[in-house]
Amino acid sequence: MSSEKERTWLEDIEFSDPFCRFIKSAIPEMEAAELLLLFQNRPDASYSIDEAVAKLGPGIAVSKISDYLRVFQTLGLLRFEEGRFRYNPESEHGAAVSVLEKAYSQRPVTLLRIIYALRDSKIQSFADAFKLRKS
Repeated sequence: MSSEKERTWLEDIEFSDPFCRFIKSAIPEMEAAELLLLFQNRPDASYSIDEAVAKLGPGIAVSKISDYLRVFQTLGLLRFEEGRFRYNPESEHGAAVSVLEKAYSQRPVTLLRIIYALRDSKIQSFADAFKLRKS
């Protein structure tokens, strides 16, 4: 943790605006957070989609994991090499992932609520776009 940005985010685990924007763009469900942290906790390891699914346990759809991995790759959080994904510690979102790890271990219920509140706000915004306005 050498950057000023990382130090600021890690000192304040109060779910800052930048962190919430990261959550909104990258973490649609708690399973996505767990998947990203799987990679972050073992930056030297690489996983195929099937291996990642196996690590997270039963009940998680391969299609969901594939979607999360694509998002993480698009955001630069993961690298894809030879059919395997590996964490990218040089990602511009490294500070946010560090905060995610801290929130997951210290305030998991709050993190869960934030993830679903932000997800629901996307749904509400979409629904609001179709509401008729009174003149």
